[in-house]
Amino acid sequence: MWKTMFETMNKTVAAIGQIQQASTVAALKGMELTANTYASLWGGSTSEVVETDARFKEEAWRENLGADVMKQAYLITSEWMKDMADSYEVIDPEIHQRTKFWTKQIADALSPSNFIMTNPVVMQEIVKTGGTNLMQGFQNLLDDMQRGRVSHTRKDAFKVGVDLANTPGKVVYRNPLIELIQYTPTTKKVHAVPMLMIPPWINKYYVMDMKPENSMFKYLVDSGFTVFVISWKNPDESVLHLEWDDYLDLGPLDAIRVIKAITGSEVVNMAGYCLGGIIEQTALAYMAATGDDSVNSATYFTTHQDFTIAGDVTVFIDEPQVQFLEWLIDVSGGYLDGKNIAATFNMLRSNDLLWNYIVHNYMLGKTPPDFDLLYWNSDNTRVPGKVHKFLVREFFMGNKLIKKNELTVKGVGVDLANIKTPTYTVAAMGDHIVPWEGAFLMRELLGGPVRFVLTTGGHIAGVINHPDKKRREFWLNDDDTTNPNTWLAGADHQEGSWWVDWVPWLSERSGKQVTAPSMGNDEFEPIMDAPGAYVVEE
Repeated sequence: MWKTMFETMNKTVAAIGQIQQASTVAALKGMELTANTYASLWGGSTSEVVETDARFKEEAWRENLGADVMKQAYLITSEWMKDMADSYEVIDPEIHQRTKFWTKQIADALSPSNFIMTNPVVMQEIVKTGGTNLMQGFQNLLDDMQRGRVSHTRKDAFKVGVDLANTPGKVVYRNPLIELIQYTPTTKKVHAVPMLMIPPWINKYYVMDMKPENSMFKYLVDSGFTVFVISWKNPDESVLHLEWDDYLDLGPLDAIRVIKAITGSEVVNMAGYCLGGIIEQTALAYMAATGDDSVNSATYFTTHQDFTIAGDVTVFIDEPQVQFLEWLIDVSGGYLDGKNIAATFNMLRSNDLLWNYIVHNYMLGKTPPDFDLLYWNSDNTRVPGKVHKFLVREFFMGNKLIKKNELTVKGVGVDLANIKTPTYTVAAMGDHIVPWEGAFLMRELLGGPVRFVLTTGGHIAGVINHPDKKRREFWLNDDDTTNPNTWLAGADHQEGSWWVDWVPWLSERSGKQVTAPSMGNDEFEPIMDAPGAYVVEE
């Protein structure tokens, strides 16, 4: 008892010290801002007290002294609020994470850029257009209210199968949950071992097949791989009864069976993205437990393992909120609407994905620019309630994936240590959904060799990074350290896309060069052209 008391007192003293320090820094910056303001009134030249961001990039924020002072005062206060929230870190990490997240939400919401009368850019637009920008903005607001979300791009900006997801291929198999797409080869010879790509089911698969210039599938096909992808059905009443085991059975396990029959290969390479990676892990653990060695290598894009390091999304996952979510699923007809999921993820980057568009669409009255990734991000899907409840309770709350045999799928206990498959893991430094330090733990959890790669960018932009773009950078390190910061400190820095490292690694595990297999076969005849029917269901 005494030991605990003294530890608590020490932590409280440390917190008080940080609170005092934060307040002192804010007060000093406030005094400097006051001095600069007086100097400006007398024609003096001054610099900004705090570093600004994209919200205040327009010249109007600097030209108008009142707006400039208001902006800097807000930024000082916002920084102080976040520093105050950080004082909880020494007391309770969980409280600290929640306090920091919601403090940031409040600070972001109170930005002067978010209000008509305190945003000089909006005021200039009102003068310029005679107020028609507000009329158009109100119409944009009404349109978005009908759609149920803030628009990030025009609804008709792209057409799936024409502008996006237009890599040639065929739907060669369909069951109640998935369509399996096989892509048309573009090389005379291909690697003998085919690839199965598993996207998350809370969004549509074509994030990996956007425009030809940034399509991962096209790049792989052009590199001589036979590529198959699962296209998940957008759930309706016909599949609301499905559970996690059904997603495993009808998803990767059924797809592997069909791919082996079409290509004649005894093994496949798998790659899973986010939730697709989670079900890939459970499939591999199940297959290891049942003696099925059909998978030759596994790749994971920004995928969780240890859910104790799950980023800001855990703010929305505790017993009261999960009970509310389960009630919402039940009253919504047995599924979770994709709009609810999208709204949650938008809050993780509220300035970029929420307030920026509120100002742009509703106050300035402009149409959002056409951006393929944001179009895909708005193309939401539903999730069967039973599947989502299992995911939240068993993985996020129970963290059973990393605990030997505590998670049961198809009557078999899951043990990641039994997975001996060679693994390639990609994490992104700016990922707000899967922190890279959590993805790094896969090196310890799996029983086989793991090549870990860290890239710049976020959950999407870090992964979808065509080498021709000559953007981003990545880090490699074969050291067996278990500390992510030590690993990064000793890592080799590489310019460009991590794809140029992955494809040679994959080639070594994809067999010899052979004649490309047929598109489907007598048992699994092509049903229709890619991208298929499931991906365009609303």
